[in-house]
Amino acid sequence: MPITLQSTISFSGEFMRKLPALEQTMIAHGLDPSGFVISKDRATPSSVVPFVGPFFYDYTVFVDGESFTLTEPNDMVFLDYFLKLCTAEEEDRPLPQLRRTGPGVARRFLNWMTQSI
Repeated sequence: MPITLQSTISFSGEFMRKLPALEQTMIAHGLDPSGFVISKDRATPSSVVPFVGPFFYDYTVFVDGESFTLTEPNDMVFLDYFLKLCTAEEEDRPLPQLRRTGPGVARRFLNWMTQSI
């Protein structure tokens, strides 16, 4: 089952086209995409000038009853960073280790997100 998307603002077409590849990569690294919900919202209030859009978006990832938020300028920057989080191995730095198997994968993923980089 795929990642669930929730949004007050549409995800880009490029993001939607690359989402199946992200899900396959997650599965290959021991993560279940169906346990993840990604929400996209404006990181700043709506502009008073109608033709000027938001400069950043908040992407909140919910997994296993917990969540973390990344603020990024666009969907592809978020997707790239999230993919790195899902696929980082122990030797990858500055990202902390994420173990791939056994119980508590989501808990380790969330603990990993709380560490500074």
